[in-house]
Amino acid sequence: MKKFLAIALAAIMLFALAACGGNNTTDGNATDGNATDGDAKAVLTMATNAEFPPYEYYQGDKVVGIDAEVAALIADKLGMELQIVDIAFDSIIPGVQSGKYDMGMAGLTVTPDRLEKVDFSTSYATGVQSVIVKADGAIQSLDDITGKKIGVQTTTTGDIYATDDYGEEFVTRYDNGAAAVQALIAGKVDCVIIDNEPAKSYVAANEGLKILDTSYTVEDYAICFAKNNTELKDKVDAALKDLIADGSVQAVVNKYIPAE
Repeated sequence: MKKFLAIALAAIMLFALAACGGNNTTDGNATDGNATDGDAKAVLTMATNAEFPPYEYYQGDKVVGIDAEVAALIADKLGMELQIVDIAFDSIIPGVQSGKYDMGMAGLTVTPDRLEKVDFSTSYATGVQSVIVKADGAIQSLDDITGKKIGVQTTTTGDIYATDDYGEEFVTRYDNGAAAVQALIAGKVDCVIIDNEPAKSYVAANEGLKILDTSYTVEDYAICFAKNNTELKDKVDAALKDLIADGSVQAVVNKYIPAE
């Protein structure tokens, strides 16, 4: 009888241990931002629009680029697991505002309008708004843009500045930069105002286009957060400042944008 009880107790203990062990596994894709056990990492969700090389774009099925690598460095410094979510550009700020995503990082420029909706980190890169035109077209300087049809990516700073400077009636909005450039090639617009780095990629890929020599404007990129998420903003900002100070951020920028 004692032998039977010992065997039964041993079996019960093994079953209990096996049941407990089943809770220690994780697929690494948790989205609630909370660690489930001692080994799992909290998840840091970054909303982006992966159509903005070299800041974010696809390499195979993976989002890569300056923002992706800088965000990964931040997450690593905070002991978190980075999860990148690719969405429409104009959905990034609303998604961060609502708490659906922890932060937005997509070559975002700090503007007065955006500051009313979200908070921003320290700037980590400088962007330039450029103008793409047909090499033999009517626009050969910034002065020639007035009264012409302008293509932009919706809700970008190119959209904001062009609308303010030239008027709503002259601005045509597209879902992404590539669509705006195709409209230029097709003669539907006379120029495209967009960030300089993707502008260079579009011009290189499409014969007969060029970038005007004079930049349209210069701006700073930063990470956005919901206004009620100050704890995360402060942590990310502190990590970002350390990465800027030790040269890590500049090394990532130099990797994608070699000095000319």
